[in-house]
Amino acid sequence: MTQQLRSRSLSPRKLTYEKFLEWDGENQHVEWVNGEVVEMAPVGNEHQDLRGFLHGIIRAMVVRKRLGIVRDDPFQMKTGPRLPGRAPDILFVTQARLGLVKKVYVEGPADLVIEIVSPGRRTTVRRDRFNEYQAGGVREYWILDPEGKKAEFYRLGGDGKYVLTPGGPDGIYHCLVIEPLWIRVAWLWEDPLPGEFDVYKEWGLS
Repeated sequence: MTQQLRSRSLSPRKLTYEKFLEWDGENQHVEWVNGEVVEMAPVGNEHQDLRGFLHGIIRAMVVRKRLGIVRDDPFQMKTGPRLPGRAPDILFVTQARLGLVKKVYVEGPADLVIEIVSPGRRTTVRRDRFNEYQAGGVREYWILDPEGKKAEFYRLGGDGKYVLTPGGPDGIYHCLVIEPLWIRVAWLWEDPLPGEFDVYKEWGLS
């Protein structure tokens, strides 16, 4: 999740989401919140490396197994008519729901969303986006905090509320919506991060 600049709106007036998607401002690293175009701050190396690593290995699994589609920031997701247009760090939509994927955004909740915590924005990820993704119906939500070396995996329960789902005693978390996918949580905090081909080998994709 990229950091949002405090009270920094780039649009001279409120825009509909449809107009926002057509907006051609200079900075396209933006989100749509309360009818305004909001600029997002740059991210650090640790954030960028982890996002790139996860996007690469998840996309490899999804493409190989033809499971759906993977996108990353700044691709948009609009989970509901009254909810903001967000640009998650990583999102996944199943093959059966690819009709939701439009040219520049997902019109409805992705099946999986991953957000990486940036310094000073933990409240945004754990409260604002958590509540929005829960209300919008994102089935699985990962919150990854490289600084605190903490991973939280949430699954949407039958009552529409997120349930924290820990990994197994072996330190492995099995993804709900991408059934062949599993990760060793320790991978996320290694420096340097594991090689993608080493992960593929463990998954049997090499």
